[in-house]
Amino acid sequence: MDTTAEFTVYHIPVCPFSQRLEILLALKEARSKVRFEVVDITQPRPPELLAKSRGSTALPIMELPGGRILKESLVLMQFIEDLWPDPAVAQRDPYRRAVENMLVRLEGDFANAGYAFVMNQDPQRREPLRQRMLEQFARIDEFLVAQAPRTTYLFENFGWAEAVFTPLFMRFWFLEYYEEFDLPADARFDRVRDWREACLRHPAAQQVSREEIIKLYYDYAKGAGNGALLPGRERSSFVFEPHWSDRPWPPRDKWSRSASDAELGLSLSD
Repeated sequence: MDTTAEFTVYHIPVCPFSQRLEILLALKEARSKVRFEVVDITQPRPPELLAKSRGSTALPIMELPGGRILKESLVLMQFIEDLWPDPAVAQRDPYRRAVENMLVRLEGDFANAGYAFVMNQDPQRREPLRQRMLEQFARIDEFLVAQAPRTTYLFENFGWAEAVFTPLFMRFWFLEYYEEFDLPADARFDRVRDWREACLRHPAAQQVSREEIIKLYYDYAKGAGNGALLPGRERSSFVFEPHWSDRPWPPRDKWSRSASDAELGLSLSD
């Protein structure tokens, strides 16, 4: 931890919205300028943190010198871009920046579709939610075909839009694992598939692993988000200990039954 950093981000473990900031800072080679403090979502928010967020439990938030607070990941990204403008990650040409922002506007529906899909507990809704997810990918594909048909990324390099979407591409590994979802071999997904894979490979976006996401998000797959406990369970899959790397892979079949703390490697030894 860098104790000299003047800016502190409070965030949830493997939070995609926090990872956006980490990717942006990595691209700027400025990671040491911000301190990241992980919040245990399996416990009530500390009163001092609630005071900083004015009672909101949504994270990440950034604390500035003097105790000023900023919220919302896209706002925090723009603050970082304005505070440390070189090297630029957002496009500086007004038209290119507008194109970039049009793509970023698609991320809200994309994120909502993915989380609704993984948290669904109704078998009758699986196919409609799968189709909704495919529609979101198709929207992105259509945009990329129109605006960037011949480049790997939206523009020449991994940039602002990639920093926004890559953490979601990573989190949606849980759809592949728990819902057997992936893009079909269909030409209408070729461009977005290539973009996704290039984003996932980029060196600036390696803060988390597939294994970490799959293990920590097991409870999400069973419908319990933000550290909530499932019936019959005493520990959340988001606990810090045992460390996720010491746990077994969760069962992929989320529909037939719920795994116990012991099966998930969450039980603490005496």
